[in-house]
Amino acid sequence: MRRPSTIVAPSTAERVRSACAHADQAMLALPGTDPVPTAMHHLRACGDAVLTVAAASPATRAAATEFGSPAVLELTDHAPLALREPVRALVWLRGRLYAVPEHAQRALATEVAAEHPHPALLDVGHTTVLLRLVLDSAVVADSGGAASVCRRELREARPDPFWELESAWLRHMDADHADVIADLARHLPVRLRGGTIRPLAIDRYGVTLRVEGDGGDHDVRLPFEGPVDDVQSLSRAVRILAGCPFLHGLRRS
Repeated sequence: MRRPSTIVAPSTAERVRSACAHADQAMLALPGTDPVPTAMHHLRACGDAVLTVAAASPATRAAATEFGSPAVLELTDHAPLALREPVRALVWLRGRLYAVPEHAQRALATEVAAEHPHPALLDVGHTTVLLRLVLDSAVVADSGGAASVCRRELREARPDPFWELESAWLRHMDADHADVIADLARHLPVRLRGGTIRPLAIDRYGVTLRVEGDGGDHDVRLPFEGPVDDVQSLSRAVRILAGCPFLHGLRRS
C-alpha cells in the first residue's frame, strides 16, 4: 500500500486549539499565590481565553487591578480510555489576566455558552466570576515534543473538526474493533508490536496508537494520505489505513 512520504499532522496552533477543547482540567498560575483551579475555560476565536474562578479566589483580586496580572493557564488533555499514562497533552497559555466588568459578566457568559455550553457558566454572578486572559503565546507538549505558537497563528487556527466525537469513536474502536486496531498495528515498528496497543487519538490527519510495553509507553502516529473533512471521508481513510476498504466505518455506539 502506498504511504505518504511525509508525516501529515496538525499545525502547532491546531494542536493547541484541539488540546484546549479536549482539556478537562485547568489550573491558573499567578505570581505569589498557589495555583487556582478553574471551573470552565474557553479559548475564543479571537485568541483570548475566558475562564471562571471562585469569586473569592486570589485570581479575582489580582485581575481586578488597573493593569491586570501576568498569568499562565495550564490545561491537561486526558485520554478518554483507561491508559497507564492518561495525559495526552499539556498546554500553557501565557498572557495577562483581566477582570470582566460586572455589568458585562452575563453578556460574555451568554456569548461563551453559544460556543461552549458548559454548566459552570450557570454559576457566573453567584459563586464564580468570569476572567479574561489576553494571550501573548501558547506552548503545547505531547509525545511528539513541545512547540510554541504566537497569538496571530492561534487566532487563525481552529480545533480539529472531529474533536467533539473523538472520545466516543476511540471508546467504540477500543471496545468493538480489535480487528481494526490489529490491522493498524501492522504499520508499527516490529519492536513495538508485542505491547498492548490502544487507540490514543484520531483527527483529520491520522490515527495515533499508544503502545504499552515492558520498555515503557510509545505513541505512534499513522497519517492518512491527506487530511479529511467529513465523517465519511474519515471512515474511508481509516479503512484504507487498516488495509481493508470493506470494513464497516466507525460509528458512534
